[in-house]
Amino acid sequence: MTALTSARPVATRALPAQFGKTFVVTGANAGLGYFTSEQLAAAGANVVLACRNPAKTDAALAAIRARVPGASVSAVPLDLSDLSQVRRAADALLELPRIDGLILNAGIVHPPRTRELSPDGHEIVFATNYLGHFALTARLLPALLRTPRSRVVALGSMISRLLDSPLLDLQLESGYNRWKAYAQSKIAMQVFGFELDRRLRAAGAGGTDGVQSLVVHPGYSISGLTPGIRGVNQPSRARRLADSLQSFGAQGKDAGAWPTVQAAVDPDARGGDYYGPRYLTRGLPTLQEPTRTSLDPAVAESLWSRTELLLGTPFTV
Repeated sequence: MTALTSARPVATRALPAQFGKTFVVTGANAGLGYFTSEQLAAAGANVVLACRNPAKTDAALAAIRARVPGASVSAVPLDLSDLSQVRRAADALLELPRIDGLILNAGIVHPPRTRELSPDGHEIVFATNYLGHFALTARLLPALLRTPRSRVVALGSMISRLLDSPLLDLQLESGYNRWKAYAQSKIAMQVFGFELDRRLRAAGAGGTDGVQSLVVHPGYSISGLTPGIRGVNQPSRARRLADSLQSFGAQGKDAGAWPTVQAAVDPDARGGDYYGPRYLTRGLPTLQEPTRTSLDPAVAESLWSRTELLLGTPFTV
């Protein structure tokens, strides 16, 4: 990882022009994914929203077009919990002439109280937040490799600093806890993002002119502090009031998207970087130090190999 710097965040200045570039954002119909997509579109990028719910996707597309005149946005259906849908979405995305940024944003933020399974028989939070993203990235690697200086941005979480895990029981078969399920999925995403960058560099496919993999976390970003947008973010008055009481340590999801956008477009960003809000839960994006587990090569090797076994196919860089 590059050394921490005091470079001014992209959020404090106009984003570098992204005309001619294409970004794919998973889970882009609401929350962090929506605002990531809107901000990239406002910089001139072509943005593909990869989302599960067609009605919500249409609402997000309409909102971006209304708020960003001339925006170049489109959509691809994607349910990350269903590996057959991941394959279909990847096949469609491989038809794109280029993919400059793959933003691995989608995820279950409020896990079910009891253990549920995906259509493929995997624990649902693990399948949606991590396994589907691993499979999608593997299938889209050819498009990333043919696009100069492309980037993968994996969304982790500050929960990795609060609940650590060596990722031994990936699917919580020995005992389910909803917040452990969420924490493990996000730790896995961080481990994956850093390991992907190491493997790309080792294969001679990474570095400044190759594919770079970066990791981010959005701090504590909540709906009640987020701008209201019809069909995208419409919290109740009660939610607005409750969330306003947390404003000293929280931020809106529009601000929570800044670390992702910085990692995706900042010319000074490098593979292996880790961005998050300056004050952990809120603030402008800065380079930060990830947890020890997130950078552990042994944890990464074990996670990668076990993920390949679950998918039944290798992810060779």
